[in-house]
Amino acid sequence: MSGQDEFVYDEASGEWISAAEAAERASAALAVEVRDAAGNLLADGDSVTLVKDLKVKGAGQTLKRGTVIRSIRLTGDPQEIDCRHETIKGLVLRAEFVRKA
Repeated sequence: MSGQDEFVYDEASGEWISAAEAAERASAALAVEVRDAAGNLLADGDSVTLVKDLKVKGAGQTLKRGTVIRSIRLTGDPQEIDCRHETIKGLVLRAEFVRKA
């Protein structure tokens, strides 16, 4: 440890911790867990399958149960995933309606 390390007071634990450790804790607190209908943890780039027919607002079509959506992206919301379909751009799905493929 060098004499130039910075320390900050962590109110949650009541301890003095290094600034690097405080930054790690802050980024871990911001990480959002997104789970599918079966409780599986989803990550960016996963493929998901629809578990029920969904009417898509504004597109005038229905995505059928069993449709595979590839390469999802997580949003800051634990209940929403951003994805693309061949016929629909800018599609946002609720995590409760998908299952990890």
